[in-house]
Amino acid sequence: MHRERRIEERRRPELTIRGLIVGVIITLVFTAANVYFGFKAGLTFSTSIPAAVISMAILRGFKDATVQENNIVQTVASAAGTLSSIIFVLPGLIMIGWWTGFPFWISFLICALGGILGVMYSIPLRRALVTNSDLPYPEGVACAEVLKVGSSGDVTGGSTVEHGRAGLLAVLWGSIVSAVFALIVATQLFASDVAQTFRFGRRGSVSGYDFSLSFALLAIGHLCGISVGIAMLIGAIIGWGWGVPHYSALTGDLTTAAAGIAQATWSHKVRFIGAGTIGVAAIWTLAKLVKPVVVGLTGAFAANRARKAGKAHTLPITERDIPIGIVGLVTLLCMVPIAWVLGYFANTSGLGAHLPTLIIGGVFYVLLMSFFVSAVCGYMAGLIGSSNSPLSGIGILVVIGAALLLVVGVKPHVGPDAGKALMAFALFTTAVIFNVAAIANNNLQDLKTGQLVDATPWKQQVALIIGVIAGAIVIPPVLNLVNQAYGFVGAPNATAHSLPAPQAGLISSLAQGVIAANIDWSLINMGALIGVAIIIVDEILARATRHMRVPPLAVGLGIYLPTASTLMIVVGAIAGWFYERAADRSRKPEAAKQLGVLLASGLIVGESIIGVVISAIVVFSGKPTPLSLVGPRFETDAVIIGGIAFAVIGFVLYRWVLRMATARVS
Repeated sequence: MHRERRIEERRRPELTIRGLIVGVIITLVFTAANVYFGFKAGLTFSTSIPAAVISMAILRGFKDATVQENNIVQTVASAAGTLSSIIFVLPGLIMIGWWTGFPFWISFLICALGGILGVMYSIPLRRALVTNSDLPYPEGVACAEVLKVGSSGDVTGGSTVEHGRAGLLAVLWGSIVSAVFALIVATQLFASDVAQTFRFGRRGSVSGYDFSLSFALLAIGHLCGISVGIAMLIGAIIGWGWGVPHYSALTGDLTTAAAGIAQATWSHKVRFIGAGTIGVAAIWTLAKLVKPVVVGLTGAFAANRARKAGKAHTLPITERDIPIGIVGLVTLLCMVPIAWVLGYFANTSGLGAHLPTLIIGGVFYVLLMSFFVSAVCGYMAGLIGSSNSPLSGIGILVVIGAALLLVVGVKPHVGPDAGKALMAFALFTTAVIFNVAAIANNNLQDLKTGQLVDATPWKQQVALIIGVIAGAIVIPPVLNLVNQAYGFVGAPNATAHSLPAPQAGLISSLAQGVIAANIDWSLINMGALIGVAIIIVDEILARATRHMRVPPLAVGLGIYLPTASTLMIVVGAIAGWFYERAADRSRKPEAAKQLGVLLASGLIVGESIIGVVISAIVVFSGKPTPLSLVGPRFETDAVIIGGIAFAVIGFVLYRWVLRMATARVS
């Protein structure tokens, strides 16, 4: 039986040359679009699902194409959405006036080495966070459902709903509706969000809310579940029900517009509280992951022994990672060029007298901190999806740690004019670790998709390494192109048309604050105390109730992320909970719930693809809103019309799939 299965696995196309070529092409195009979109909007989009859809359309012409081969394509292309996150750190070197452009080989090595390390670290974490975990992985599940429904492959164990007409209709109409809605939002006939900022109280406290009219965020909330939704709501209440009103009142500013005060208070005060909460929750999460990671490593070594004994065919497909010995060797080999890059940067920064300290300390910091952030980012991706995982929050923690180490170990031994060089070295080290975090954040989502479509883990891991290298090649020239065309706000050469790059600005200002000793630690400490309190509450709930939890990281995310990202996820979680209660009362509860998952998957697909198209139009047109059909005077009407349309369409879609589950599934 094992032999027959092994022969079947060898015969099925999975890691193919054509799949890799398609994946690399998609990676190159999506990386360029994502870098520009990230600078304009302050966020990047996940490319896994759009890549899966494009792959299915291309490979459908080959008779032997399989769902596993399509999965490899999306795995390669997912590097586009992932490596693009380097824009949250690397432009900081230009903002502080250290670089005037992005040197190709140095930038390439940062992206490639960090990305490969991210793949290596995610291999032992896969067993802890994917195979032996009940984390929802909303985007990974959605991508798997899209692959299953859109493929004529041989995935076993699927229900008739997954492969039948009802499932296909749910994904198809979900995609069409979310794509059309996003397109109408781009014309500004519908508002992109329902938001309001207001003052209250005698001291002029400011607060507000922002419900993003995004069907993708609604769907992610559905897939995340009610516990994550409630936890994010608690975080949003802490941030905007207490944090923003409290700190805005302390300013006593009654003349500046409420929206400006709210944004400034959230950016410069509340986000740091959220970063403190995320930091404590991250440490707690890592502590809880020690046992699963040890079990995972034990399993990896056991699989390696079986492989060496010639019994690889007896291993289940979920155990077939890149061998753990190769993982360790590649990790150590990556440290050699990382040490060279850190040394080169230190030497050219005028810190050559402290080269041994900077190289040895930098390598150890990269080695250890990378594993920490990989575990935390993987957990966050499993909790709310890789697109919504706050990588910039992790960047804040990493750059603070790097800057503190430099303050303790190097600053006392250099002159007062070396401050900028220390800032640059902290940002440079953070950039390497940030890429590790970004890849791990995304790779575990891909491996969850692979698990659900019966893919071979080591083939996915090889595919992602190829995607990392392809993305690393295209990122430096795109960054240079954007820098030459626009520049960045805060840089010495900034103009009225410069791009904001808000995360890079925040992280570079933090490095400066720590090294200059003028950072407000009270905010981070406050967030840490909130994190401790939430951990205690979560542990009490774990012992007192069967299902209700308050994941501490999700609360931290609710404080740290803007309400435009969190509140619609909360709405989606609540809508999904009501939908599943209605499904429980139907004649076919499991079929109805499965169709709900497929509908949510379709909603993510449509908006993701149209997001890529719109970002490309923005790039080529050179206009921020090239599809706009109306002017600012229509803004109020657009909010009313868009909000009502969103609510009605969401209700109709849920009611439709619930009825379809009962009517079509026999």
